[in-house]
Amino acid sequence: MTAIARLCLIMLAALLSACASNALTPSPKPVVHAPIGSFNGNAEDVLFRALGLVGTPYRYGGNTPDGGFDCSGLIGYVYRDAAGISLPRSTRELISMRAPTVGRDRLQSGDLVFFATNGGSQVSHAGIYVGDGRFVHAPSSGGTVRLDSLSNKYWQRTYLNAKRVFTPELARNP
Repeated sequence: MTAIARLCLIMLAALLSACASNALTPSPKPVVHAPIGSFNGNAEDVLFRALGLVGTPYRYGGNTPDGGFDCSGLIGYVYRDAAGISLPRSTRELISMRAPTVGRDRLQSGDLVFFATNGGSQVSHAGIYVGDGRFVHAPSSGGTVRLDSLSNKYWQRTYLNAKRVFTPELARNP
């Protein structure tokens, strides 16, 4: 898929999700506690599920579309719902999980991106990379799940690293 086509899909999904009063919730897939690398979904499934939740209210400790999301709750919900993957709940556990660390110049859709938003170098925020320098996240109280750019100075300054949940082979061929 070309970069322009991917960007058009991302923008269309964001626009359509903004028009919905409630995020659509498909039938949940069973949760599979699988090791990294064996899943029943792929990075594109994660991408589209995450984009479909744009506009959902932020709620500290939240992990459902109806109750709202915090950043790690959003990540856990999306991966469970779209790919049947159970991930750790907190940002500290997510950044410490046994998955390949990815350079910023090698990010792919579905990668988890981590930030130190409280100053210093300790992780305090995370999102799901969707491609073209953009990521979906649940940023803060009073806000909603949204799409942001890694090129924004704030995100550049607070960026820590990224983890790849899907191997390149699985991201293309589930």
